[in-house]
Amino acid sequence: MTQYRINEIFYSLQGEGRNTGVASVFVRFSGCNLACAFCDTQHAAGTLMTVEEIAAAINTYAKAPLIVLTGGEPTLFITEELVAALKSLTGKRIAVETNGTRPVPANVDWVTLSPKTGFEGADAHPCILTECDELKVVYLGQDLDQYAHIKAAHRYLQPCFVPDPQQCKANVQSCIQAVLDHPEWTLSLQTHRLLDIR
Repeated sequence: MTQYRINEIFYSLQGEGRNTGVASVFVRFSGCNLACAFCDTQHAAGTLMTVEEIAAAINTYAKAPLIVLTGGEPTLFITEELVAALKSLTGKRIAVETNGTRPVPANVDWVTLSPKTGFEGADAHPCILTECDELKVVYLGQDLDQYAHIKAAHRYLQPCFVPDPQQCKANVQSCIQAVLDHPEWTLSLQTHRLLDIR
């Protein structure tokens, strides 16, 4: 019986991108193929769970319309069979948040691509995805032309959160200016941090 190492399952509002404010059940997988310096996930932590156990945990939040598979890097673990089983057992739509270094199962309903190319610790594998529902780039002043080939219905720039308040403020200002200079992008804030929710 296949088991998946799950870091946590929790219910909150999506804090970023196109689905900001949508009530969602987050399923955070443990493990990633990159090691981004700003990552906030404890990859060593996790509980082994079957798909039935994952679905049972999700179903404790029966009214939530959306499941967000995140990590870590969920595409290391998810398959079309897992996605189909979660849909069948929960009746919910499924979104995935990925760094784009691996293929995404075709039956996922919403793909958020957040490529990490060029960041410290993140160059172990190149981004291979060229199409997504939303492209969400953590902005630290990098050249945005490198994402021009990616087909996305929505393009978001998001300031990089860091513990230092002054640097965090500078990152926000830099991101705002980048959107003003490149209006094909839209600003995405981590509203869950602003609201002090998960």
